[in-house]
Amino acid sequence: QVHLVESGGGSVQAGGSLRLSCTASGHSSTPYVMGWLRQAPGKEREFVAAIWLNDGVTEYGDFVKGRFGISRDNAKNTAELLLNSLRPEDTAIYFCAADGTLYEGDYAPDYWGQGTQVTVSS
Repeated sequence: QVHLVESGGGSVQAGGSLRLSCTASGHSSTPYVMGWLRQAPGKEREFVAAIWLNDGVTEYGDFVKGRFGISRDNAKNTAELLLNSLRPEDTAIYFCAADGTLYEGDYAPDYWGQGTQVTVSS
């Protein structure tokens, strides 16, 4: 029902920034929540951030510590993730997600994007 497409991934040096974007399409109504998860090689996916589109309320994973910011543009059906002060351990595939269940940092989305690679070098 909802198709999600990510963009903005790439390679940066430690301390740099990237802006990821996710666009939702293929639905008649706006998703109520959009967010991001990430997965590094050999590790489980972890919750990064989410935003409720109606009021802009946000939630972040414990590791973020103010470095990342999520925002939305409802007119474009997009959610953006600004990654600041990037570290090598942030290297992962970042997946856009929408709707589903979000509770205490456990996010089980209804819809997934294909993912975009973020690589941070020392």
